[in-house]
Amino acid sequence: MTNATPTAVQILAAVLFALALVHTFSTKIFEHLAHTRPRHAGLFHLLGEVEVVFGFWALVLVVGMFALEGSTAATHYVDTRNYTEPLFVFAIMVVAASRPVLQVAGDLVRGIARVLPVPAGVALYVLLLGLVPLLGSFITEPAAMTLAALMLRDSVFAGTTSARLRYATVGVLFVNISIGGTLTPFAAPPVLMVAGVWQWDMGFMLSNFGWKAALAVALNAALAALLFRRELAALPAAAKSAEEPVPLLVVAVHLLFLAGVVVFAHHPAIFMGLLLFFLGFTTAYARHQSPLILKEALLVAFFLAGLVVLGGLQQWWLQPLLLRMDADAVFYGATALTAFTDNAALTYLGSLVPGLSPEFKIALVAGAVTGGGLTVVANAPNPAGVAILRGRFEDQTINPLYLLLAALPPTLVAVLAFRLL
Repeated sequence: MTNATPTAVQILAAVLFALALVHTFSTKIFEHLAHTRPRHAGLFHLLGEVEVVFGFWALVLVVGMFALEGSTAATHYVDTRNYTEPLFVFAIMVVAASRPVLQVAGDLVRGIARVLPVPAGVALYVLLLGLVPLLGSFITEPAAMTLAALMLRDSVFAGTTSARLRYATVGVLFVNISIGGTLTPFAAPPVLMVAGVWQWDMGFMLSNFGWKAALAVALNAALAALLFRRELAALPAAAKSAEEPVPLLVVAVHLLFLAGVVVFAHHPAIFMGLLLFFLGFTTAYARHQSPLILKEALLVAFFLAGLVVLGGLQQWWLQPLLLRMDADAVFYGATALTAFTDNAALTYLGSLVPGLSPEFKIALVAGAVTGGGLTVVANAPNPAGVAILRGRFEDQTINPLYLLLAALPPTLVAVLAFRLL
């Protein structure tokens, strides 16, 4: 039950949550300050990282709790948050984005592209926007984003393609990654946040989300390829990686680590232990590795952990708001709200509310994943995609407004898939 009158800490948490949302859309200001105020450039660069935003304001909240309620209450609150999902995202990103795993996935994509009866550039494009997001249901959304963004950067975005194509591609990629991870209960952060609490298994996900998402992903990829078919047809075939092939035994060990992390996704002591053994293995066979994305994975995990800390005190205003909505209202409301806050935060907040109907729960998650491509902050893997691809855009920046406009058409396709099918 929520309190009739919110406490000072609850009010502070709501204010800081609002400030964090404003901050996510103001990161360019801090990047500008980093260039104009070189004395504190490091701090401004840090505050200009989207992934740092919620972690930073979570720290402010904890400091405020120390001041208002004392150290015992503050440390108890932090200790009782569930950080399994942020830790899992960190572990899975590091393992799944390793060179051997990406080599297998990349070889699969290139192999299928060679046999499709369409120009090589078109085939690769369709697979990167259609197949890879669905692979995200198994190698996780952050890993799928990493794979697709790296291959797009080195193929479609490597030449002199138009800005319209690049923004349309990023818009479709972000939407498809967000909905393409819903075939399983462990791959998409907004699903992972609620699957255990609401007891959703793979059968439930496939029957209520997966097949609809697969159709929307395929249609979005096909429409984008059709729209830009002339530019894509001029692209060369996907070149095989210049890196030396990784021995099959090393690939097999990486895939076993990946499977182990997924199987024990709800047991952080086990999957973090596996990650440590994995780091040791990569060090032992460094000649078969590329640099692990430890920084990128840590930033995304920090982002999600900040959401857990800030989100845990939002129930007092969220519960009455949600309980006044029906399934249709919550679907469209979640789709819109996701543009302003990470969809995992939205579903996490929903999981805190008791008494929701099955239809309401499905609508909440469907809306959250549908809106996951509208902005950089809408879905946890989006910042990783931006970090990889922004160097191919003017001023090395992906304009938030252009991204929003590019993501609207594929988002509409997802809306139709989840509400009409």
